[in-house]
Amino acid sequence: MTVRLNKHIAETGVCSRREADRLIAEKRVTVNGQPAGMGAVVGEGDTVRVDGQPLQARIARAGRRRHVYIALNKPVGITCTTESSVKGNIVDFVGHEQRIFPIGRLDKESEGLILLTSNGDIVNDILRAENRHQKEYLVAVNQPVTDEFLRGMSRGVRIHGETTLPCRTARIARFGFRIVLEQGLNRQIRLMAAAFGYRVTQLRRVRIDNIKLGALKPGQWRNLTDAELAGLLPGRKDW
Repeated sequence: MTVRLNKHIAETGVCSRREADRLIAEKRVTVNGQPAGMGAVVGEGDTVRVDGQPLQARIARAGRRRHVYIALNKPVGITCTTESSVKGNIVDFVGHEQRIFPIGRLDKESEGLILLTSNGDIVNDILRAENRHQKEYLVAVNQPVTDEFLRGMSRGVRIHGETTLPCRTARIARFGFRIVLEQGLNRQIRLMAAAFGYRVTQLRRVRIDNIKLGALKPGQWRNLTDAELAGLLPGRKDW
């Protein structure tokens, strides 16, 4: 049995079909050592490599699950909406065969880790504020990061008519800091920083609870592992 090469690449979690087509067109994909052409098909036993690296099939376990759970490194410019009328919406960008939707949001100007699923029953569990799911970000700003700024951010900032929960912060560069939140207000970090006269120039989410962005490149996605799902949804087995 054979399958289209772009579909095979997408199912391994490397990237979307659209991105796979781009990689093939750029001659970055080989099949059995030979550059692949557009429309190529592969079968069992064929060796597929992207940029010289063999694909790591990630769908064997996920194929036995009831639902889809994926981690995407969202690039800047992609909008976290299921509305097909919105250009650059996240669902079309991923191009998954099943109907999936994002868990929470990451604004258009931001990048990094976001989870998507076909299981609507888990969304409230993950987004519910009292469950205190941690989200870690690396942030670049337009002026030097000071101790006073970090202390003020960590204590809580008045935005959207409420004071944000205490959080953890740490300087990582002269113009950069790390922040770990346990809530997800709209454009929270940007508004918090603005309250101290700072403007965010780059924002990347690198972790949600036990799930890390890791080596995923912008635009790439992968299926979550059993261990990641167990950590994200303790006590649940209805995957």
